[in-house]
Amino acid sequence: LPITESFGSYLVDERRFSPYTARCYGADLRQYIEHLMAETGIDPNTAAEADEMRRRQAPGGNDVAGSVGPQTLTGVICNADADLIRGFLEHLAEKEYSPATMARKIATLRSFYKWALRSGFTSTNPMTLIRTPRQSKRLPKAITIEQIERLLSAPSENDVLGRRDRAMLETLYSTGIRVSELVSLEVDDLDLAGGAMKVRGKGKKERLVPLGAHAVGAIQAYVELAEKDPHFQATWNDASATSKPLFLNKHAQRLSSRSVRRKLDKYLREVGLDPSISPH
Repeated sequence: LPITESFGSYLVDERRFSPYTARCYGADLRQYIEHLMAETGIDPNTAAEADEMRRRQAPGGNDVAGSVGPQTLTGVICNADADLIRGFLEHLAEKEYSPATMARKIATLRSFYKWALRSGFTSTNPMTLIRTPRQSKRLPKAITIEQIERLLSAPSENDVLGRRDRAMLETLYSTGIRVSELVSLEVDDLDLAGGAMKVRGKGKKERLVPLGAHAVGAIQAYVELAEKDPHFQATWNDASATSKPLFLNKHAQRLSSRSVRRKLDKYLREVGLDPSISPH
């Protein structure tokens, strides 16, 4: 739908959502639309054809606002009231979604209707009448200093991948950054002499993060050995490259967040710790 495509573009371009988060919001919105179609009894094919017809008749052929009509998909979405939304939430509750998932779906609808109202696609925001259910607070799993020291000493110091893993664990422990932020680090983000590094977080916002002495030493040890590896050296010395990832895999390409999780699981098992402990 043009209106959902426009909302997706807004999330990525203006709100600076990651592609993954934008896809999650898109999936939530599609589920909501399917429920609305079932509740209102409007034939999806007929409504979609009406949307397309109105879009073609609008100036320029892509005016989403021109497609808001009672028998179109866009019209069903924009004319939905609080009762329809409560029905959707009850439908989700029957499926026994977790409180966290319910909260995200509600957040999706809040963002959508706030944007739709501001963009002129609807004259009211039904989400102002919807309350977000209170979530129980969960304490994160934590490990002791002694366990941390066992974990940090697990990677080998004899090869470049072992030193890389030690540097990653030390950096996570020293800074508390997210794994997605860790794997996004570039070589040029480091200021080892100053004990700091530049981190790009959610919404592509940059911040300067202090780096402890142990993390600095581990990164220096990793880089020193990696620079002697032909594959790593070629990646870091490629003048035409648009980026130079700090943490590389065995193929000298940027390490993924999933790989970091696998590495942590491996070392947790090796030192006899709970493998369900998260990197964060």
